[in-house]
Amino acid sequence: MENSSHHIRDVTFAEDASTVHAGTAPRAMATRRNLAIGVPKTLGADNIAKTIRTIRDEPQHTPILGITNDPDTYGT
Repeated sequence: MENSSHHIRDVTFAEDASTVHAGTAPRAMATRRNLAIGVPKTLGADNIAKTIRTIRDEPQHTPILGITNDPDTYGT
């Protein structure tokens, strides 16, 4: 049985279908996916897939760790 982290990476990010295979890129991508899963978990998200979709679809409404996608914040 797969552990829950791999299951989330595969279902949410389609990790098993990834075409990244050369050098250290697969490990780097797995690390990024783990971070993308770990931050919402640490902040108390119950449904990681739903949280990740919300961040992807509405980044302006989901500031995480002070990171925003608001151009007005930078005076532009």
